[in-house]
Amino acid sequence: MKASIIGGGNIGMALTEGLINSLACEPADITITRRNLAALESIAGKGFKAETDNAKAIQDADAIFICVLPQQLDEALAQIRPAINLKTQLVVSVVTGAHTQVFREKLGENIRIVRAMPNTAMKVRESMTCLSAVNATEKDISLVQDLFNTMGQCIVINEDLMSAATALCACGIAFFLRTIRAASQGGVEIGFHAHDALTIAAQTAFGAAKLLIANKTHPEQEIDKVTSPKGCTIAGLNEMEHQGLSSALIKGIKLSSNIANNLYKQS
Repeated sequence: MKASIIGGGNIGMALTEGLINSLACEPADITITRRNLAALESIAGKGFKAETDNAKAIQDADAIFICVLPQQLDEALAQIRPAINLKTQLVVSVVTGAHTQVFREKLGENIRIVRAMPNTAMKVRESMTCLSAVNATEKDISLVQDLFNTMGQCIVINEDLMSAATALCACGIAFFLRTIRAASQGGVEIGFHAHDALTIAAQTAFGAAKLLIANKTHPEQEIDKVTSPKGCTIAGLNEMEHQGLSSALIKGIKLSSNIANNLYKQS
């Protein structure tokens, strides 16, 4: 398969690695666009094709990956519109807040498009990616799923849940990182050096997540295994709940979802 990556930033380059790891492409089959000429030289040095012209970049592509910022989307779509072939080319968008209707209005109603919301854990192949599709074939969806499965886990959802997926999946990385940071700070306060406290907190969080995934259990089932009557675990949990731990996370996720839904509109 030949692929074009419109926007070779962090997400675009992570997708490039995924295309290679999924055996969908060889480096020479991938064209990457960037505005920064120095960055283009680095890309070309790795065996990829580098371009500043988005329309030229998609000419021979089977799949076009749109990886620009929301405020850059209109310009990018205007540039590729004269060159895109809606019958033969699949579009995959990772643009936050941009509904597939935006692409249909600007490129054509018949566009085959898959919308993807991964997170930055793609770099360590532990991303959670949510997909939604319009006009895409089963083969299209399977191809995109295979790609993102090389970078973690992937599920297909309805598009009306994509803003929610942005909050829980993409923004969620930051939420969980902040809770790990808070746990490590608590570790320092009870006697650990900062480095050791962070190592312990991060590995404990990783282990907790892996328990849920491996055992397919509810968090409360695993919590019950480590809480005993009048014990230190339940005392700590109850104090955190008294201070609003769960409530704060829920409110933050809801706010992020609302903002994500309007990011493209605000751009």
